[in-house]
Amino acid sequence: MSGHSKWSNIKRKKEASDAAKGAIFTKIAKEIAVAVKAGGPDPDGNSRLKDVISKAKAANMPNDNIKRAIQKAAGAGEGDDYEDITYEGYGPGGIAIMVRTLTNNRNRTAADVRHIFTKNGGSLGVDGSVSFLFEEKGIIVISKEEFEDEDTVMMDALDCGAENCEAEDDVYEIETTPESYYEVKDALEAKGYSFLDSSLGPVATTSNAVTDETIIAQLEKMMDMFEENDDVQEVYHNWDN
Repeated sequence: MSGHSKWSNIKRKKEASDAAKGAIFTKIAKEIAVAVKAGGPDPDGNSRLKDVISKAKAANMPNDNIKRAIQKAAGAGEGDDYEDITYEGYGPGGIAIMVRTLTNNRNRTAADVRHIFTKNGGSLGVDGSVSFLFEEKGIIVISKEEFEDEDTVMMDALDCGAENCEAEDDVYEIETTPESYYEVKDALEAKGYSFLDSSLGPVATTSNAVTDETIIAQLEKMMDMFEENDDVQEVYHNWDN
């Protein structure tokens, strides 16, 4: 299981400065707009919106901001112009990277993503160049501090239909198939669980450890630049960091 790559991104966001949090909230508002456009403003009937709201709460986005973003998207038809485009490439040290973007200007975004890859010792590839190293999975992250009984959490996760559950540092990482993701998530919520993060997306099938400090610094700089880019929503990689 390579959920570490997902959770490492969330940890970076949770530790971000106030200025960075503002940028994160802007990205989440964009995702809300696209989700509302696709399935309406009611999260009970719109699983994608429900997921984005979970992400917003994990990033400590105020409830008022979430409500305003939903109302604005529902009233103004926001989200019409955004395309969901994923770019693939290799970072320094041969790290496979997939960059999910929401953009209203694909030329600008492609140029930005290419620049971030090349500036940090990587290279942007073509479609399919690294996606074969990833598998679509649902990942649900639960706090060990909040739910201390490891055996109970793991049993509940498997009973709810999860494929796997592992204890990683201060969290449990629960893995599901794409088809069972929403069902497992809803079943866990019904048992009283809350989530630090939950998402459906590509997960690396193998991980790649890096020990060279120069390459690690390049990778960290690359991740920071992706995070700072307004069009980049998620970065998936096989770096075992």
